[in-house]
Parts: sequence; structure tokens; C-alpha cells
Amino acid sequence: MKSLKGCLSKIVTLHAGVLMRIHQTNDSVRQVITSNRNFMILEKITRFIFCLVYFLPASPVCFSQQLPPGLDNYVKKVMQSFDVPGVSIAIVKDGTVVLTKGYGVKEAGKNDPVDAHTLFCIASNSKAFTATALGMLAEEGKIHWDDPVINYLPWFRMSNPYVTTHMTIRDLLVHHSGLGLGASDLLQFPPSDYSRREMTEKLRFVPLKTSFRNNFAYDNILYLVAGEVIHAASGMTWEEFIKKNILDKSGMTESVDRISQFDRQGDVAVSNIPFEGKVIPNPGFPSNELTDASNPAGGIASNAVDMAKWLIAQLDSGRAPNGVQLFHPVTTNALWNLVTPIPVSPVPSAIKPAQMNFSGYGLGFFLQDYRGYKMVWHTGGLSGFVSKVTMIPALHLGICVLINQESGAAFSSITNYILDYYMKAQPFDWLKGYGEVLARGKSNVNEYLSRQRSERDSVAGPSLPLVKYAGAYHDAWYGDIDISTENGHLVMRFSHTPGLTGDMVHWQYDTFVVRWRDRELRADAFVTFSLNPDGSIYEARMKAFSPATDFSYDFQDLLLKPVVHN
Repeated sequence: MKSLKGCLSKIVTLHAGVLMRIHQTNDSVRQVITSNRNFMILEKITRFIFCLVYFLPASPVCFSQQLPPGLDNYVKKVMQSFDVPGVSIAIVKDGTVVLTKGYGVKEAGKNDPVDAHTLFCIASNSKAFTATALGMLAEEGKIHWDDPVINYLPWFRMSNPYVTTHMTIRDLLVHHSGLGLGASDLLQFPPSDYSRREMTEKLRFVPLKTSFRNNFAYDNILYLVAGEVIHAASGMTWEEFIKKNILDKSGMTESVDRISQFDRQGDVAVSNIPFEGKVIPNPGFPSNELTDASNPAGGIASNAVDMAKWLIAQLDSGRAPNGVQLFHPVTTNALWNLVTPIPVSPVPSAIKPAQMNFSGYGLGFFLQDYRGYKMVWHTGGLSGFVSKVTMIPALHLGICVLINQESGAAFSSITNYILDYYMKAQPFDWLKGYGEVLARGKSNVNEYLSRQRSERDSVAGPSLPLVKYAGAYHDAWYGDIDISTENGHLVMRFSHTPGLTGDMVHWQYDTFVVRWRDRELRADAFVTFSLNPDGSIYEARMKAFSPATDFSYDFQDLLLKPVVHN
């Protein structure tokens, strides 16, 4: 079987470049070429052989003559350096699967190995599926990219009336709405009891931080709105549309379209998180930390085998490995066209070859240059999972790295190592480089926290007795938050988010630090009260305690007002 696959692979590789170039020509030229009967026969034979190769059972798939030398050892070094339990990798080149393979274990401290079929949460790499789904609907004429959102969702409202009426479907996907970084994420992470529709309806209470279409600020909430547009335009929920029209049709049958189903599958990686200096399993994820409301922004789970199919479809203008045409070049052009520019800053000297000359966001994908090539990519991150999808269209190259630990340094080191091989670039020590960047980042955080503690006036007591800070508070966007006294200290509870219950420790003056009882959140926050002239509470504001806190804990957007009972 192995020798047969090797021979067939060589045949596919020989013809793949020719076929790829023909599919990228314009329609009129393609018609002339494909009118030749001999070529049509050749194409059919090649596609048959490719399907035969693709579906022959093997795990992992690995054509070593096309792989970077020493890749296995390199991946193991990366895992050891960044304390990563498990990794799964997919590489495709010229329409062929070069590698689908797992490394390490599913759960820290256990021996169950990761393989090419092990499911990982791909998190925000789900956004490309949402954007692609909209592209498919645009091809069918059911939507148009520049249609106002309110044409499909009459109830949709932003805090600014002009933005409400001018927000288009394209605008939902490109992070230039004027919302702040991670705006409205606190309704999603940790999970609240709000539905997707309720979350999106609450956007009318979220103030804009910048002008419309003028600045890049990454968000998740507008992808939830995009999911609602898909529902309105197709008559199917986002989950139904993704499963029927992308996962099933492309043969990605091992992938899961909703986060609530992840840990009900058999072969799944476990969330592993850095906690108090070591990496520990977080087996409660995602059941206790996510709901299906966030699926359009980050709810898909997949594996190396299925992500290889996704990469092939994206790189071949929507043609899946099984021959099904999911979408066409017009959608590829839309997805990969830069809409929102992102300012370019110098990268740390330790990773100098990663310096880009341009950067921006298309529809569900980041865009930049790398070593002179256009790169189409995205990352994803949830509690205990990160992923990176990278495509180099000019090389017909796609790479997916899935990790069950929160190490961006790991997926960047692996991805760049593979890219450099196919680009024939001068070897660079990415492992050392990203290690230095990571160490410097930790040092900066520690310096910040040390300075914060040194500037604290520990003898400056609160202005009021603790009982005076207690009571019911309301934020127009989030809803009700309760502060009570228990055993001589204050306790904060978010009424719609059971996971946000924490003990408040006095910091200085009228500022407290809320320490969440779920310590694995790693998101403690300051709570600062402002007083009226009569000494009563006027309002309270919140802010993350550490600069390392994930941006999705957007406490800074809360404005807590005391509830006055008549």
C-alpha cells in the first residue's frame, strides 16, 4: 500500500502544478484549454488518482521527500521548550496532502497520544468559515457584500445611528467598526446565559472607541452578527449552514460545528493551561467555559486530517479534495483582499526575519508579506488551545498547527520553520528567537506588576465602611451585578455569568481587587468606586489587574451604577 501511494503521489504532484495554473486563468482562456479532449481526459484521470491517494487509509500521511528535514525532532524540541503537551500538524502543497500528523499527548501528565484525527478547538480560525459561508451566499445572490446589515436584521443597532445604517455585511468581518478591542467579549467569556441574539442586540449599549472604518480593533461580537445574517439569508442557523454546506460537502466529516459537542467526541485533545508556573489540565473546558452562542466567532473543532481538506479548498478557489466546488474564485478574491490596513511596527530583533512590510485584514483572514511572499493567515485561541492557519498562495502551500496549550511561540516557531523550507530561505533559529520574545514579555509583565505594587499606598484605607459599597449595580450593556458583604469582606457576582464570582480585597483608597474564585480564569480586576458629595456611591469602574489578562475580559467597558430602589 505504501509503495502504491508513493507512486500515485508522484503522478499527482507532476500534474498538480499544471492543473492549478489552469484553474487560476480567466474563464475564457480556461474554456479554450479545456476544450482539448486529451487534456480533459488527463484532468479526469488526475482527479481520480488524487481522490484515490487522498482516501487511502493511513495515519499519519507523510511524504518525507517533501518535508523539511528533521521536522519531527524540531517539533519535539519546540514542545519541550514551551511546555506543550500535544501538537497536530497539516501541510498541503500543490493540492496534495504532504503531512497530517500528531505529536505528544492529549492531556498533560497522561500517555494518550495525539494523532492526525485528534480534535482540537480551532477558536478564531472559525471566522474564515463564517466569511466563506457569506461568500457562498453572495455567489447565490442571497446577499451582497455591501448591503446594509439592517436589510437582513432590522433589529440590528450600534450605539451610533450613522454606523447602524451604514454598517455593511463586509464591515462585520474586517474589524474597523469603531468598537474597542474585544468589545462585548465579556458576555461570551466566561459563558453567560445570554443567547446569540441577545448578545448582538446589546451592541446598542456599547460606545464606539474610534471613528467608523478608520482603525483596526479586533472583535468577536460582529462575527456573531454575521452568524445571524447567515441565518436570516439562508433560513438555516449558522451551525446548520456550516455543517451542510462546508463540512459535509468538503468531506470534513470528523469536524464539529458547535463547541457544545466538542468533549462529547471520542478522540479529543484536552485543554491545558499555564497556571502558577506549570501547565495543568483544564478538563472542564469547554463545557464550563463556552456556549454555542459564540460559534460563528470561534466554535469549530477540527483535526489535521480535516484542516488539510480545508486548506486545499481555500488554495484551489473552493474546490475540495473530493472534487466538490464549495465556492468560486470570486469568493477567494473577496476573502483575500485587504480591507482594513494594520499599522506595521518593527518586530523584536530576536525574530527579525518575521518583519513585514504590509499588514491588514481581509474577510476572515489576516494578510501580510513574509520573505517576499503574500501570506494569508489567522490564529485562534481559547482556554488551553491555540491554532494557526497559514497559506502562501504563490507556492500553493498551506500549513495548520493545532496545539493544546496556550503557546503562540510554539505555533509560530513550527510554522516559520516549515515556511522557510518551502521558500528555500536561509535557516533561522525560530525556537531561540521566540523563546527570547516570550522571556522578554514575561519580564515586562513582571516589571509592570512590581511597579504597580510599589506605587500602591497600602495604608490608604477605604473612604466608607465596607457595607456602604455593597448593593445592586447595573450596567446598561451587561446587566445586573451584585456586591455583598460576606465574612467581613466584599463579594462581587455577575448575575448572568456564574463564573464571575469573586472576593474583593482592598487595594488603596476606594479601589479594590476582585479575585475570581475560579483561579483558572487568570483575570483578576480592579474595582474603583467614585463618590457623590454626600458620600454615597456615584459609580464604579473596572480594569484588568495585569497587562497579561486576555483582551476578551473587557471589564473596562463596564459602567456600574447603583440601583436606586424607590
